[in-house]
Parts: sequence; structure tokens; C-alpha cells
Amino acid sequence: MKVKKLAAVLVSAIFMLLVIGCDKKEAQSDSKEVSQTSTQETAVKDDYVIKVGYGGSLCEAPVHIAYEKGYFEEQGINVELIKLNPGTGFDAITTGKVDVNFALLASLVDPLANGLPAKITTGVHTGCDKVLVKSDSGIESAKDFVGKKVGVASYTASPYIYLRRVLADNGVGVNVDNAEVEFVVYGAADLPLALENGAVDAIAMNDPTAYIAADEYGFVTLFDSAIDEPYNEQYCCSIYIRNEFLEEHPELAEKYTIAIQKASAWVQENPDETTQIQVDNEWVAGDAKANAEVLKTFNYIPSASGAYEAFGIVAKEMQEIGMISEDVNVEKLIENSFELFDGLPEEYK
Repeated sequence: MKVKKLAAVLVSAIFMLLVIGCDKKEAQSDSKEVSQTSTQETAVKDDYVIKVGYGGSLCEAPVHIAYEKGYFEEQGINVELIKLNPGTGFDAITTGKVDVNFALLASLVDPLANGLPAKITTGVHTGCDKVLVKSDSGIESAKDFVGKKVGVASYTASPYIYLRRVLADNGVGVNVDNAEVEFVVYGAADLPLALENGAVDAIAMNDPTAYIAADEYGFVTLFDSAIDEPYNEQYCCSIYIRNEFLEEHPELAEKYTIAIQKASAWVQENPDETTQIQVDNEWVAGDAKANAEVLKTFNYIPSASGAYEAFGIVAKEMQEIGMISEDVNVEKLIENSFELFDGLPEEYK
């Protein structure tokens, strides 16, 4: 009888072990399937090819370097670089032709105030904008611009915004109701000749074309956002990303931002090699050595918070001088214009 009872117990124990074993295998199988599904979903997201807009300008160096030096690859992201015609960047973002783009911070304020579906994720560098005059113009300060005519590439261009801010900060009227300076639009390539021929008294331009014009015609650089305080501490260029892409691929957007930040830091340390890479790979036209001299006037210290602060300063001043509507709530505009990622390197937050 004891033998039978022992046998029954053993059979029961074996049965329980089999049941538990089957349950364990089943549980392991479910876990593995979930893990595979999760990996597959991540792979689909990671396989998305980020459409990167670029225009071929010198200050876009971090985009070029991130591609050439493997910073995109380091972040595990796939990119397609799409060359955009001048002035089409905002349309390209709005229509989804590109997911990310590179732009002057000041030029983003009004479009974002008017519904551009994008957010800024980091500042890239300071500098870029210059105001040139002829050596015999007699213009030596902001006050000397009263009654003068200034050539600009457009009324939304960063150099135009920069000069209006400088003039307003020095007591020169630039609002519609107290304008003391006349601004005239020319094609960017025509601005140096307009100044040389006396059609205008000054021109506001971006580098490197401003640097080239000053060198070729002997113009004097009167104002320079890379050098003049307090503008030299305010971010000029930035990365902005399409809202839909941000919502659908936040991890990729963050990784893209990190890649650009790291490339920016590399540019700061290696300006001569940077411009040589740009010219050799036909990202930028011109002479590598001359381009390097311009690049060295920029300060490539990537920062998300730095861009946020600079945007706030510029937006408030633009409203004061009538460049964005009085109805715009600037504080909300600042808040809604940024996506600040938690995963950025501490030194770039």
C-alpha cells in the first residue's frame, strides 16, 4: 500500500513538473515573441530615412561634417540629403519634402509665429550677418544711417533683421511710423555691385558672400554679428524639424540633433579641415583657405538652451520694431517653437 501511495505521489509530482515546464516554455515563447515584435517595430522606425534639407552654404558645415565624418552613422540613423533652392526651406518643411533643415534663427521667428509646422531643437553657432559700407561713405556709426538707403536680399532675411535691431538699439527709427532709413531689395548676387555703383549707401549680407564682397571691392565691415556685442553671444543658425516627423519619430529627431551637435563641436576644433572637406566634396564653392578664415569668425558651440534664449531676445525685439504682429503672445511663441530633448549631452543642452 505504501508503495502504491509513493508511486502515486511520484506520478503526481512528475505531472506537476511537466505542467509547470509546459507553462514555463509557453511563457518563454510569449516573451520571445513580444521581444521580436518590439525589435521589429524598432527596426521599422530606425529604417526610416530622414530627409535632410541643405542649401550649400558655408555655415551649414555641421550637416556636411556629420555626413562625411560618420556622426549620423554613429547615431544609427539613415539620412538622405536633399539640395534646396534658396528661399524654399520653409515650403519644403511644410510640404514634407524634407524632415529637417538648417536656418538662421532670426529668419524663423516670423514663420513660426505664422504657423510654420516645425520646432527648433538646437542652436549651432553664432555669427553670420554683416553690414558693409564703402570706405569713403562717411558712415561710421548707427546714427549715420539716418536718411540713407540700404540694400538687402529680402525683408525676411537675417541680415535685414540684424541691421534693424542694431539701428533700433542705437535710437534710429526703423518702424513704419518713424522710419529714418530706407531699405531696398536686390538679388543677393547684385548687392555688392549696387553698393559699388552708389545705388545704395550700405548692404546687409550673410557670410561667406559678405566676406568675399568686402575682400573684392574693399568694403568696410561696419557691423558684424560674430564680433559685436551683445549679438556675438546670440545664436545665429539652428536646426528645425517638421512637427509630424517629431511626433512620429521622436527618437530619430533626438539622435539627429545629437549628431549635428557633435559635428558642430568638431567644426569648432577643425575649421581648416572642415572647409577643405566642404570644397573637396562639393558641398560649398570657393577657396577652402578663404572659407576657413570666415568660418573661424563663427563660434560653433552647439546649445539647445542657448538657441532658446537667443530666440526669445530676437522675437521680443522684432515685435518692438514692428516685424511681428502685436497680437502675437511672444512667451507662448517661444515655448511652442522648441523641442528640448532630455537625452542631449549635458554640455549641449
